[in-house]
Amino acid sequence: MTVLLFMFCLYSQADLGTQAVFNGETAVPVVKNADKPAPVPQGAIYKVQTDKKVVALTFDISWGEKAPGPILDILEKKGVKKATFFLSGPWTTTHGDIAKRIKTMGYEIGNHGHRHDDFPKYNNQWITEQVGKSEQAIYETTGVKTKLIRTPNGAFDKRVVKHLNSMGYTVVQWNTDSLDWMRPGPDKIVQRVVSRAVPGDIILMHASDSALQTIDALPRIIDGLRQKGYEFMTVSELISGAGVTSKQE
Repeated sequence: MTVLLFMFCLYSQADLGTQAVFNGETAVPVVKNADKPAPVPQGAIYKVQTDKKVVALTFDISWGEKAPGPILDILEKKGVKKATFFLSGPWTTTHGDIAKRIKTMGYEIGNHGHRHDDFPKYNNQWITEQVGKSEQAIYETTGVKTKLIRTPNGAFDKRVVKHLNSMGYTVVQWNTDSLDWMRPGPDKIVQRVVSRAVPGDIILMHASDSALQTIDALPRIIDGLRQKGYEFMTVSELISGAGVTSKQE
């Protein structure tokens, strides 16, 4: 109890704390150190605990070229300078011009795997190979060495997350799901995101061609969140310097 009380007092001064899912509940401090990189947050990150009105817009891209360009145009027109894109390896290789534009515009780039299949179905070696392929494709195209990963279809289990963490990856899920890939209509996408967003939220959207309605919904999502006082950050900015609370199932 004394140790827990000490840890609570030590980290209660932090503005941000990160929520992850996964046996018991543990607090893992992420301490900035000029000599060492910050430890990889353990578990799968869904949101950050904060009273500040900040959210991270995230976009998964695994195929297509109709949606990414217009979405980047909207972000630029609306002055949204911070967002995180999770790119698959094959898409990055075949759409290098768009991937480079994402990098040039200053947006954060994460890994979305190579083959778009559920990681829990395969062994760790297969996962390592798949992540390595997409990591290499992204690096060769954009020069970015990815440290964040969103697994294909958001599929993971305890073993998968532990393995990805051991590879140096922070596993990023989401707290608010736009469900844009289901094509419920732009109005419903807007209403779902704006009504559900909370401080420290990680918001899931897609910039693949399976979610073309995102193009119509995104300007109103940005306006709606701003009207509520929200500012936009990258996922890494939300996590940076935070104490990580990890729940494991």
